[in-house]
Amino acid sequence: MRRRIRDMKRLVLTAACALILTGTAGKANTSLQPVLAARAWLNGQATPATLAGKVVVLDVFTVDCYNCQNVVPELRALNAQQRGRGLAIVGIHAPETPEERDRTYVARSLLRQGIVWPVAIDNAFSLWNDYGVEAWPTQLIFDRHGRLRKTVVGDSQNAVVSAAVEELLAEK
Repeated sequence: MRRRIRDMKRLVLTAACALILTGTAGKANTSLQPVLAARAWLNGQATPATLAGKVVVLDVFTVDCYNCQNVVPELRALNAQQRGRGLAIVGIHAPETPEERDRTYVARSLLRQGIVWPVAIDNAFSLWNDYGVEAWPTQLIFDRHGRLRKTVVGDSQNAVVSAAVEELLAEK
């Protein structure tokens, strides 16, 4: 009996840790509404019309973050390969340094890194907090109905992101 209780406690603890590590614990928003309400944008603006019926990857990043920069080539490749199948990528730039709060600095960095999708400027970390993000980079992957289906934290997760996108694009 004690072993069973211990195993149940371990299972509950493991599940709680998984929720915390994926950023889906607590009151994290699981819809696209917060990013759609953003007011400051670079590279255009995401709107309900531009995201309707699409699989959406929200990439929460900062331009000078080494780990964030490691994610960009895969996102560029996904954008090129899957945009025609219904993928939309939207960035959320949450600055780490004072320079990254400067709109011109961020715009130049986006151009240099080849980031062409819309990027919401989140200098006040309101989107970061709304989505329960805890680290750069984080990708929040939404299905065609605007429901959060996968959260990926950190770089070196290209296969996980690609597989999630492929799975959601295949859903009808």
